[in-house]
Amino acid sequence: MSSGTPDPSLTARTPRFTADFASTEQWVAGRSWAYPGGGPTNPGDNKLDHLVPDAEYSRGGTFRATLRSDGYWNTGLLTTEGSPGEFTVRTGDVLETGVRLPTETGAWPAIWTWLDGGNEVDVFEYHPDNPHLLELSNRVRGSERYYTDQAIRPGARVGLKVEFRSRTVVWWVNGRRVFADGRGVGRDWRAHLIVNLSVCAGRYHPAPQPGVTAMSYGVDYLRVYGARS
Repeated sequence: MSSGTPDPSLTARTPRFTADFASTEQWVAGRSWAYPGGGPTNPGDNKLDHLVPDAEYSRGGTFRATLRSDGYWNTGLLTTEGSPGEFTVRTGDVLETGVRLPTETGAWPAIWTWLDGGNEVDVFEYHPDNPHLLELSNRVRGSERYYTDQAIRPGARVGLKVEFRSRTVVWWVNGRRVFADGRGVGRDWRAHLIVNLSVCAGRYHPAPQPGVTAMSYGVDYLRVYGARS
């Protein structure tokens, strides 16, 4: 599988969820209970985010951030939590997605799961100051991998697949199996999806450079397949 293209092993299967980021049935924009009070800010997590529901920040599949006059950044976030569809990923599911990584220092894109203060698995996190590294994490049972590859770089298109198994979570990057954590998510795990672009405040990764006022990353597709019968 080349960078950013769908996994051919899944093409014969019918997904149980195909992301339509413009859909108000599937997604809620600019609000998440993963942020204190549902947002709009989360400085305790070293983020400069100020979540906004504006369609131009997320609904087209390009997740944007723009600098505000108060030093925060208007940022795009979509979640299935609280949507009419209330979609959740479940044990046994397989998620595949293709993303275009941001180029600006301070950008912090992620696709992750969340439910009731936990159940978090990070499909990926990325920081352009570590240009060849993806962060892959299972925070349900405490495992992570910093995966490095020269094909991962600012502006690159990257294909990702994650298998949410009860005893192991498995990550694939550009068709290569790169991490099986041996921990899994348990038999009864489920969680909502979150897709967003955060902005770093500087504690763990550099904040945006002076003069930078906008950044973005793209999600070309996102599908979830159910467990094989």
